[in-house]
Amino acid sequence: MDTENKREERRSSFQVESILDLNSNNVWSLNEFEIAELWEAEKKEGDFTQSEEKLLNTIRLAFEVVHYDESDKREKARYENSSWAHFSHNHAERGTVAIRRKNICRITDLSYENVRHITAATLLELIDRNFGGGWNSISLQIRDIIESGFDISTTQLPASRIHAPGGTLEKKVEQGYEVLEIQKGMWVEAIFAKKKDPVEKLRFESPFYKMESDGDGLSDEDAVDLPDDVDDENDEDENDEESFFSNYSEEAAVKAEDEEGFPIEDAD
Repeated sequence: MDTENKREERRSSFQVESILDLNSNNVWSLNEFEIAELWEAEKKEGDFTQSEEKLLNTIRLAFEVVHYDESDKREKARYENSSWAHFSHNHAERGTVAIRRKNICRITDLSYENVRHITAATLLELIDRNFGGGWNSISLQIRDIIESGFDISTTQLPASRIHAPGGTLEKKVEQGYEVLEIQKGMWVEAIFAKKKDPVEKLRFESPFYKMESDGDGLSDEDAVDLPDDVDDENDEDENDEESFFSNYSEEAAVKAEDEEGFPIEDAD
């Protein structure tokens, strides 16, 4: 009962019940010290050696992960401070793990994983730091990463018109877009960004025939009957094939040709 209460407390505070529940989505919602606490708590409750490497790879999506030797005073001083959280492996001989969240300081720090976990305002701040070159100054690869998580649109207008009432900028802001204005002489480039909604993957299942989990077809009682017109189409195909061969004769296919291969009537 005590173990269940502890799990419930961790779930209410971190929204993750156990370190074993960590995945590529919820890892972004935790900080390094919450992860370390979940790890150590789970280690006290049982051995999860076989899951260690998988969990560390998940943690690496959002955090720097290093291994260090606690007996080395220099390494201990480097990692055992307020910047890093640390926890131990299930086997002591593997040493200690230190983690801290990866900082996203430049647009080149963006990836397909982390771009979905920043705000539109943060994104535009990163773009603004990119030497003020505007949207087209960003490499195609980084633009593709950005557009995987955000709706992006741009416009260039004279500085005197950019804030015109009822103009593009005003309309975009009303639609929920964040805007970055980059001065380019007498013109202004406006970059609009809005986070995309998560897309749910649809799964298609044929209504005509389903396979059981063991790979065998469904029984006659469970099988779905095909529509009548499907059987009719098959019957028509068979009838057409039979009628073709019944009416086919060798004489009908023979054409008189001369030695050059042309029809005789054209040879003259």
